[in-house]
Amino acid sequence: MPQIAFVTGANRGLGKGFALTLARAGYDLIISSREAADCAATEAEIRALGRDCLSLTLDVRDYDSIQRAAAAAEAWRGNVDVLVNNAGCNRRKPALEVTWDDWNTVLETNLRGTFFVSQAIARGMVLRQSGRIINIGSVTCVAGYAGLGPYGASRGGVKQLTMSLASDWGPYGITVNCLAPGWFRTAQNSVMYEDTEWVEYLSERIPLGRPGQPGDLDGALLFLASEASAYVTGQTLLVDGGISVGQVRALPRK
Repeated sequence: MPQIAFVTGANRGLGKGFALTLARAGYDLIISSREAADCAATEAEIRALGRDCLSLTLDVRDYDSIQRAAAAAEAWRGNVDVLVNNAGCNRRKPALEVTWDDWNTVLETNLRGTFFVSQAIARGMVLRQSGRIINIGSVTCVAGYAGLGPYGASRGGVKQLTMSLASDWGPYGITVNCLAPGWFRTAQNSVMYEDTEWVEYLSERIPLGRPGQPGDLDGALLFLASEASAYVTGQTLLVDGGISVGQVRALPRK
């Protein structure tokens, strides 16, 4: 039987990409969004690849919603082999303009949601003595950027949480790792990529000379989901073109 991967926030952006990558690799998928109907396009693409798929409603800020989705996921095939905690949000504002609600929305979604979804799915993994949990972080796990205070705090928290859960659940054969993308164009930040001057500025600070592109995360995702990473846990894998090494001077183009 194919392994089952559960990807949260799979209706668009990186989450949709993660789900399709896993489908191409032979996994059957459970995908979720705050409204299951929003996953219809992703589900159709997964089925077109010849894989089975279940779409669920999941609001990671709502404890009861998490429990319902976890129960439905386990009931579908009786197991979840891989969990990708992708659901997240951002409120990009100067620090002096961040509101109480902005802070709570970002931290409750990105950090608290990651913990309680992991907890709910890990119960079944503990019983089966196996599982892969991949928390989606960000280069902001290790670097600070203006206007990203709550977001950076949440992603830094995900990095620390990953290490703690790896220690908690390692004895049950569960690995927990953090996949941390650099600057990728998504629906959340697409307006920034319309500014060619900003893209040039960003690219000068990335040793590989460009922002992330579709497919750049595939290898790291499949590595962390597979037996190839069976002895890797508690780690944060940055896929960022090298921007986290520090600012670099752009080299002349040949």
